[in-house]
Amino acid sequence: MRWTVCFAQTAFSLRRETAINNNNNDLFINEQIRDREVRVIGVDGEQLGVMPTQEALRLAEEAGVDLVKIAPTANPPVCKIVDYGKFKYDQLRKAKEAKKKQKIVDIKEIRMSPNIDTNDLNTKINAARKFLTKGNRVKFTIRFRGREMAHMGTSVHILTDIAEQLADVAVVEKEPRTEGRFMNMIMAEKR
Repeated sequence: MRWTVCFAQTAFSLRRETAINNNNNDLFINEQIRDREVRVIGVDGEQLGVMPTQEALRLAEEAGVDLVKIAPTANPPVCKIVDYGKFKYDQLRKAKEAKKKQKIVDIKEIRMSPNIDTNDLNTKINAARKFLTKGNRVKFTIRFRGREMAHMGTSVHILTDIAEQLADVAVVEKEPRTEGRFMNMIMAEKR
């Protein structure tokens, strides 16, 4: 039983590795490079110039590393003499670092009805203030039901009051406008 579990994990890791290679624009290495001539970058990063692929493969083999096509769309394609495993590891690490530095901005939505009371409105404004100070954007939505649809224009003052009360920490990114049964306004943190 233990052996089958190990085999399943190995098969999964092989499938995963294949999926990673297929999704990563398939860098061609060594004999997979079919171009006649390539521009070659050496192990230390120096330009070795344009040469036939066979000669570049010979140089890579002498250095004990791989020939990797890093710019297939260039004319002629650019290949680098580098250890392929280390090259892939560095690429994955750089991608992970870039992903860490990204700031994901969420849009928090606060819903209310057109006949909201002032204390309820103040509670929602305080919640929005917390969201805005954390760097999120806030979408205020007024939902109209039934007869409230006839008086949509008179409810704009609710959103303008919210904008005035949050003017010290936020700016209006998207002005109030109606979309079907809803009236929306988006605010973002002041910079």
